[in-house]
Amino acid sequence: MLKLDFHPAGRHFLQIPGPSPVPDRILRAMSYPTIDHRGPEFGELGLKVLAGIKKIFKTEHPVVIYPASGTGAWEAALVNTLSPGDAVLMFETGHFATLWKKMAEKLGLKPEFIGLPGVEGWRHGVDVAMIEERLRADKGHLIKAVCVVHNETSTGVTSDIAAVRRAIDSVKHPALLMVDTISGLAAADYRHDEWGVDVAISGSQKGLMLPPGISFNALSPRAIDASKKATLPRAFWDWEEIVSMNKTGYWPYTPSTNLLYGLSEALDMIFAEGLEQVFARHQRLAAACRSAVRGWGLEIQCADEAVYSPVLTGVMTPAGVDADAVRKLIYEHFDMSLGTGLGKVKGCMFRIGHLGDCNDLTLMATLAGCEMGLQMAGVKLSGSGVQEAMRHLSAHPSKLRHAAG
Repeated sequence: MLKLDFHPAGRHFLQIPGPSPVPDRILRAMSYPTIDHRGPEFGELGLKVLAGIKKIFKTEHPVVIYPASGTGAWEAALVNTLSPGDAVLMFETGHFATLWKKMAEKLGLKPEFIGLPGVEGWRHGVDVAMIEERLRADKGHLIKAVCVVHNETSTGVTSDIAAVRRAIDSVKHPALLMVDTISGLAAADYRHDEWGVDVAISGSQKGLMLPPGISFNALSPRAIDASKKATLPRAFWDWEEIVSMNKTGYWPYTPSTNLLYGLSEALDMIFAEGLEQVFARHQRLAAACRSAVRGWGLEIQCADEAVYSPVLTGVMTPAGVDADAVRKLIYEHFDMSLGTGLGKVKGCMFRIGHLGDCNDLTLMATLAGCEMGLQMAGVKLSGSGVQEAMRHLSAHPSKLRHAAG
């Protein structure tokens, strides 16, 4: 029987790559009394979060907010822009790209899944040349959308979205570009307008530091035009009425009021730190984490240094070592959760999340727990990853901005 009253001393270390730890001030904001979602106070809240989230996506165009998980926003992106039987080009970078492809199939689309073969394909980002070659061969422009994952949460690989757009444009193909940045948003640099993305998909529980329950579609004018011709069934997900009512800060259904309180607080926190500073913090912590993995003598799941994720690091365990058994040992002894390997890499690796409400000491405690757990599991390490991470952080110090007073 599950013991819901189990509360060991200290805080649980939630070091999975999402949901990420929710800061206390966001939890407090979410505890505010629920207000009338048709009243004037809610309209002000709605306008604030809608304006703020556009800055996070770096767009001047509408961002739709759903009371749903990122999976819902995946579906919304597809059903608003496509019609039954449409061909969709999707690139396999990991488990979540695979799940998105399976959804497309269930919706009656015809996804074409390309990528590098086998497990090796899950160690690299999107191969832009493969996308360009396939689109060049599509003389009749039957492919209606290209779907890629920005930050593949299952592997720790971040793909070059601007390069994907350049590939589409280089062959003058009219396909829409759809991007899953569920784990990338507010943690890895993302530029919706500049990169020419038509529909971006994201969620609340990663870089935005909220609990799960809110998801997003950032739109382009081309995507909005496509939605007027698309014929896949949609009702709850339909952009048109939502975008129209959002102009005054309201939704055509009951929104998740208290999560929007949390979103408002999260936006305040991010803008106070500075979005570019948030990105720099994530890059710095990720580099320190990778230093630790190398110090242990273990392999990083992402095999291409150019596309290392600032959100998480995948750690490959030696042959014969069950990564899930290591994770279980660490959880039982140190009350710390690490991400499991998914799909093709299950049991072969674990994932360290270093996103959202994370700082130097959070990372160092996480790495100490990992190092102790690996040693207890009998994994032969070549050295101390904790020492290597400390050296990296000391050599690249970060100066905190404290309030005056």
